[in-house]
Amino acid sequence: MPTRVVQKTVGDYAIVGYSLAGEETTIALPELNVCFDAGRAPREIVPIDTLCVSHGHMDHAAGIPYYLSQRSFIGTSPGRVVIHQRLAPHVAELMACWSKIEGHESPAEIIGVSDGQEVPLRRDLLLRAYAVRHGAFALGFSIIERRHKLKPEYADRTGPQLVELKKQGISIQNTIEVPLVAYVGDTADGPHFDLDHVRNAHLLIMECTFFDPEHVVRAQAGKHIHVRDMRKILPRLRNPHILLGHVTRRTDLRAAKRILQNHIDPVDAERITFLMDRPPRVRKPEAPGI
Repeated sequence: MPTRVVQKTVGDYAIVGYSLAGEETTIALPELNVCFDAGRAPREIVPIDTLCVSHGHMDHAAGIPYYLSQRSFIGTSPGRVVIHQRLAPHVAELMACWSKIEGHESPAEIIGVSDGQEVPLRRDLLLRAYAVRHGAFALGFSIIERRHKLKPEYADRTGPQLVELKKQGISIQNTIEVPLVAYVGDTADGPHFDLDHVRNAHLLIMECTFFDPEHVVRAQAGKHIHVRDMRKILPRLRNPHILLGHVTRRTDLRAAKRILQNHIDPVDAERITFLMDRPPRVRKPEAPGI
């Protein structure tokens, strides 16, 4: 059965995705041409050129081969998979195995990264990886825009004067980093939430898996966030928009929303959106009897 993805706008960004704990997580931002995690590779993520995989658990990574195969099938450029450097060789092995099964190769660009490494997305946009707390080889990713601003001391110079200064090798601009989107994947609380490009991103995409009091130990064992952790995490975050995913089916989403509101400040609640909070389906009117 095809994944029935959710489509919604959060802040400045259109989101296409699906995220339920232990089942499937994939979150795409089409206008930035980036997808976080593969899930089972719903068709909506196939046109996205860069797929960032946070860790190797099946519900986040199973769709990698299908994503790459479908891009080959429709004749587009090879997909680019960004993943922890210790997992990249295994993805290459996986694709080699599938090429034997299918009888042909699905081209792919597999990029292994580690904490702090960057991958260019376009001239003014980059992807920065960072370590998170979810077992071995787990990463979060931030999409950062680099803007160039004229230094104040050169504000009154004319165009030709600025050109001449540049010819002399004088730096006339400051580079400013503007974090657009941060995705922490599956993770417990940790120092990654204090990184400037995470806590200041316009949109933070994070998990909150468990909500019931009896699930605190389960959250700790699996290195996931329990709703109780949000009291410590949210005051450190400056993000105007926070998207929550990876909620367990053990808790009804309506109950999860209610429990969260009881645990956090009302001001923080205003900036939080649940990814899987779908609008109710509109029932078609029944045809009149004959």
